[in-house]
Amino acid sequence: MSTWRDRVGTSLFLRVAGPDGVESRARIHGTPGPRWFEPDAAIRRVHGDASMFVGGLRALLLQSLHPLAMAGVAGHSGYRGDPWGRLARTSTFLAETTFATADDAQAAVDRVRAVHARVRGRAPDGRPYRADDPELLTWVHVAEVDSFLHAHQRLGARPLDAAGQDAYVAQAATVARRLGVPDPPETVAALAEALAAFRPALGAGEQARDTARFLLTEPPVPWSLRPGYALLASAAASSLPAWAAAELGVGPRPTVRRRLDHAGGVVVTRTIRWLLGADDASRVAPHPHDADDAAPVAS
Repeated sequence: MSTWRDRVGTSLFLRVAGPDGVESRARIHGTPGPRWFEPDAAIRRVHGDASMFVGGLRALLLQSLHPLAMAGVAGHSGYRGDPWGRLARTSTFLAETTFATADDAQAAVDRVRAVHARVRGRAPDGRPYRADDPELLTWVHVAEVDSFLHAHQRLGARPLDAAGQDAYVAQAATVARRLGVPDPPETVAALAEALAAFRPALGAGEQARDTARFLLTEPPVPWSLRPGYALLASAAASSLPAWAAAELGVGPRPTVRRRLDHAGGVVVTRTIRWLLGADDASRVAPHPHDADDAAPVAS
């Protein structure tokens, strides 16, 4: 049993972290030096849990509701052409900023900012966008932090208390500032206010609905993995705010369906946690921030 578990867990790790995952893991976790966050930091607990697989999907769905952010993803991201490569790059960025040395974490941020500085375009409605626009960076950050924390509190192995949740939001804000977010929220209450403030600017166009279909019903995964992925996707869709689910055409779902989706999310995250082990979940959990792709929805 342990041999099978190791084999399947390693396969999952390499699928998400990429072919260089083992080397990256050794560098990130094994290089001596000061880190941005202490070992017991709330951000390490959240980003190191298998619930991030659901949180990452939820964040992508939520982020797509900003038309300019979605235009950047559709125009510059490899989420369709090379989804696994994109995932490997984004999971590495998450690991670097959360677990790596301070120098490596800052280098990862610098690479992302350099990519963002080059990205420009126009949305289908003609409005211009740029990946380093402070408003878009703020939206992406708010959607991510809300999604990661929401998934962790519902599906994480060790949910945070109220003080821990505020600590997580504040710690995530330190990374956001380095990425160019001017005034990220630092408490759960401020996060909710920031999310609500974006509502007038949000709406699901055809690009967002196409992204939802791709993520929820047309994933680029082998048929053998479809059942597990379906549980992740359903848990992510059911956890969206009712207004967001309605915009994307994936809900809101009846109470009984939401309970079933949550139960499925519990099963699949526990399975991933068992396959990867307590430590490895923190090294491969997916994250919408793409260190190489030019999408504004990059963390």
